[in-house]
Amino acid sequence: MLLVDAVLHGGVRVRRSLPLVKQRGQTWNDAVVSTDRTASETNATSVGDSSDTTLTALLDLLNLEPIEQNLFRGISPKETQQRVFGGQVAAQALVAATRTVEDCPVHSLHANFLRPGDPRVPIVYQVERLRDGRSFSTRRVVAVQHGRSIFQLSASFQVREEGLDHHDPMPTGLPAPESVPDLATRLREDGLRWEAPYPSQLLDIRPVEILLPYETTPMPPTRHIWLRTTGRMPDDPLLHACVLTYASDLYLLGTSLLPHGVSGGSEEMFLASLDHAMWFHRPFRVDDWLLYAQHTPSASGGRGFVTGSVFNPDGTLAVSVAQEGLVRPRRSAP
Repeated sequence: MLLVDAVLHGGVRVRRSLPLVKQRGQTWNDAVVSTDRTASETNATSVGDSSDTTLTALLDLLNLEPIEQNLFRGISPKETQQRVFGGQVAAQALVAATRTVEDCPVHSLHANFLRPGDPRVPIVYQVERLRDGRSFSTRRVVAVQHGRSIFQLSASFQVREEGLDHHDPMPTGLPAPESVPDLATRLREDGLRWEAPYPSQLLDIRPVEILLPYETTPMPPTRHIWLRTTGRMPDDPLLHACVLTYASDLYLLGTSLLPHGVSGGSEEMFLASLDHAMWFHRPFRVDDWLLYAQHTPSASGGRGFVTGSVFNPDGTLAVSVAQEGLVRPRRSAP
């Protein structure tokens, strides 16, 4: 489920496991990372030689263990959170789906969060191959823990085609990502104690607009976030799609609180994802700076609704996102 702007504690466990990608002669664990973003040979660095353990931990989190045909197992970081981060479950489910599709980009996913995930035990992902056509393939993935479904995802894949092309423009007038401090720095500058939650630890996240915990002034219903991975990634589009799926759940429902002057980290509010959808329009690299523009058009009935647009550095629209979730005051225990 969703942890928005929450404060958690602890480190990230790095785990070695089985290869994630069979094509192109490399795996997600053996062709990873370099922190030098200007070098042309960045993709040749191996995990053993890389100092970027943060990106290694993220890719390892998405490296599912195959159990049987169409059956995979994923783990959660060894953390103190009470439920699994929603972006992790969605990303791992998409990884499971991509394991059953050959060289075909994902173009959409639709997901439902059914029950809170238990971070203490593995998650089993069951893939159903619904369709394999000449242009489209469809997969259904169910995540299971303790014998019950906690999450379901439908993903559609399309072979590359040419067609009409237009998109909304990228927002203008925003500060460059290099000039925006990360959230931890912003909070420390205001004298607040901060330990980044593990979802944020695994990415370079720089929100342009934030609502600090002590502030109660309503803000416009829009937020802009610069994001990228902490190191250079392999050249696998499906891998980049899975990492962006992980990142897409960050801050999203918290944006629905901005017009009400409530911080997503408020202990008085309960936030949990209900459903999540993504449409992948154009190629992108998640190790380049991407702009995640979020907007909340509605909150009512104890639910908040937020849309998102992810833009490439050149201004093209790469991905669209939509999510609805529970946004309500916490109920007192009986």
